[in-house]
Amino acid sequence: MTGIILVGAQWGDEGKGKATDLLGDRVDYVVKFNGGNNAGHTVVIGDEKYALHLLPSGILTPNVVPVIGNGVVVDVRVLFEELDSLISRGVDVSKLKVSGRAHVIAKYHRLLDNAMEDDPAKRKIGTTGRGIGPTYADKISRSGIRIADLFREDILREKVASALDSKNRILSRYGRSEVTVDEVIAEFEPYLERLKPMVVNVSDLLNTALDDGKTVLFEGGQATMLDIDFGTYPFVTSSNATAGGAITGSGVGPTKISSVVGIIKAYTTRVGEGPFPTELHLSRDVVDNLLNGREIPRVTNPQTDAEFGQFLLQEGGEFGVTTGRARRCGWYDAVVARWAAQVNGLTDFVLTKLDVLTGIDKIKVCVAYEINGVRYDSMPLDCVEFEDAVPVYEEYEGWMEDISTAREFDDLPTNAQKYVKRLEELSGCRISVIGVGADRDAIVEINRIV
Repeated sequence: MTGIILVGAQWGDEGKGKATDLLGDRVDYVVKFNGGNNAGHTVVIGDEKYALHLLPSGILTPNVVPVIGNGVVVDVRVLFEELDSLISRGVDVSKLKVSGRAHVIAKYHRLLDNAMEDDPAKRKIGTTGRGIGPTYADKISRSGIRIADLFREDILREKVASALDSKNRILSRYGRSEVTVDEVIAEFEPYLERLKPMVVNVSDLLNTALDDGKTVLFEGGQATMLDIDFGTYPFVTSSNATAGGAITGSGVGPTKISSVVGIIKAYTTRVGEGPFPTELHLSRDVVDNLLNGREIPRVTNPQTDAEFGQFLLQEGGEFGVTTGRARRCGWYDAVVARWAAQVNGLTDFVLTKLDVLTGIDKIKVCVAYEINGVRYDSMPLDCVEFEDAVPVYEEYEGWMEDISTAREFDDLPTNAQKYVKRLEELSGCRISVIGVGADRDAIVEINRIV
């Protein structure tokens, strides 16, 4: 049996969709096990670009069965918006399976998410406002709605009414309009007939597949540094985005997992609030232009930290798939990589976007932190310490050659090879695949993962 877990090893947006797509023709099932439509994957196939939010990336591979596990929170409207978009582009979505145990995002979850994020009295987390956090909160407090409940109107109506007793009081305190039971249920009704044939016992489905010798890929949403337990709490998502989440989010036991693959960029990005030690802060003018939707000048020969940050933003296309927000950009952080390798039990790294660094004379890598005069080679215990972390850098010679056509490690420029080897030494896990461009086949595969 072959169970492979694929997780982000930084703060998300590392290119998990590309990695899933790479392995697509080698696996039989692709399972999304956590998160919701608060993150996005971009997959490029030929001249076509697909932006996925709730659906697993495997839905784009013809012979793969895509699965939404019980650890996911599902906005049913968004699910069918994505499906209909793919159908309109000729993608076969008929194999999709959805866990009946997955929790459902209701209208009041989205309203609460936005109200709480807008509250000036609360510390801003930087959520997407999709209702993810409030839905997980209801799940843990045992007051949530599951997919299976949608097909029992008596149970659904009772659960919604019970939830609204408290939710409407909270909405009123925030100055928001109250929600009725009928409004909530009306959002679900148009989709129930199409949804019902997709709903299965995912644990049964996947365990049977693994016992039959099939290969199952578990695809994580968000990433290690956004994990509710192991990320930069409280600036995190509301689910377990690390490898353990694949077990609880699908109903497959740990003894059926053969490898755990971490996806990591050749530099680092982050969306939303929270500490980010290697961040290269943009100039005030560039920030103002971004906030006001104006174009920013292109940087071709970066020299200052602000210019390096702008270069990575532009060359890497670092704008959120889900929100369109500009991502915060910084140098590669080997402390984060080692932490990800440790808490996930990684067997392999997939290093993405190495090509984005082309054209930089000197490339920095954070190898440790200094906090109040003390050196830390591993992750600090709490976010307060992490906010004070000053990166300790090593510097490496860059390269100017286009690497997008490289398909073997020896095809890479000498300095690029040295950079990758040093990252591998620093990061606590072998680098098995390197992304060298946006195209589907723009990869260098050093070790075969499957």
